Amino acid sequence: MNDTIPSLSRRRILVGAAATSAAVTVAGASAAHAAPSAAYAAPAGVRPGQPLVTRDRIAGARLTGGAIRVRADFADRLDDWLAFWSANSPRHWSSPVEVDGEVSSTGDAFTLLRIRVASGDRTVDAFTAGRTDTAHLATLASLHHDFPLVDVVSGGGLRVGDGLAGFTGAPQQVAFAVAACRELWGVRTADAGAWRDQVGGRRADAWAAFTRASLRRGLRTEAY
Repeated sequence: MNDTIPSLSRRRILVGAAATSAAVTVAGASAAHAAPSAAYAAPAGVRPGQPLVTRDRIAGARLTGGAIRVRADFADRLDDWLAFWSANSPRHWSSPVEVDGEVSSTGDAFTLLRIRVASGDRTVDAFTAGRTDTAHLATLASLHHDFPLVDVVSGGGLRVGDGLAGFTGAPQQVAFAVAACRELWGVRTADAGAWRDQVGGRRADAWAAFTRASLRRGLRTEAY
């Protein structure tokens, strides 16, 4: 498989998805691709008073910015997410060796900026925040699989909040689903009212299956 992931226009992924998000009404929710406010609300499923732990790696990948302080359960979720992303990545890529990102002061939100893997004798940027391609959508899919709240922030970074994963109907989730249907599944007519036809209805496992399949489509690993 070629290491190069085909490019997509920024308008079609970021601007287009943001417009879709803005059209979805979920009481009091913000648009999917707007930068989050300073008061980043913790999603449901976060236990109050969680101790902060120090981590210099996520699932074995070195954090390039140095050690971070995160809530204990959030650290575990980050490990599970990156292991999931890696398990569905191309076979000729190693497990992630470096991750670049930023953590919130409260330790319950993380902004992903880069994932590096080894391919042969060289290091490859498998995901880069500012690069608009199918790998960006694929990585967004992986985060939606494992976290309840995912925002695309200014510059293309992906910000996740702690909490139990699952479909909530948040505009961020709907915007992602529409973009994935159009760009990864080839359903150009998908919109906020009809994307569920691609996901498989309202079955409890539909969201997890859709995000996993979208990850594999975006990284071109759906064939194995």
